[in-house]
Amino acid sequence: MTNNLSWTDFEKVEMRVGTIIEANDFPEARNPSYQLLIDFGSELGQRKTSAQITSVYSKEELLGKQVVAVVNFPKKQIANFMSECLVLGAVEGKNVTLLQPGKEVQNGLRIL
Repeated sequence: MTNNLSWTDFEKVEMRVGTIIEANDFPEARNPSYQLLIDFGSELGQRKTSAQITSVYSKEELLGKQVVAVVNFPKKQIANFMSECLVLGAVEGKNVTLLQPGKEVQNGLRIL
């Protein structure tokens, strides 16, 4: 690992807390995935994303879960779906465990 990331570089990555308000199957995705709708509060609103988390989470347990996501990447076309943010998770093989705040916080709060 190299230490070549400056604080200024880190500040460019806008990570925010949001609450998953919808989780749907995404059969068109190449790998098993869900389509998620996440509420980031009044400033950012709702954003869509897809996540390969079907081996760890059911759709039902995702509803109401707060997660951390990068919200300032460009939109990305995934099959027939436009992803508007990137949820963050710890990756172990094909299993992804979503990053969450330790306590419930206001949607839209920035991670630093």
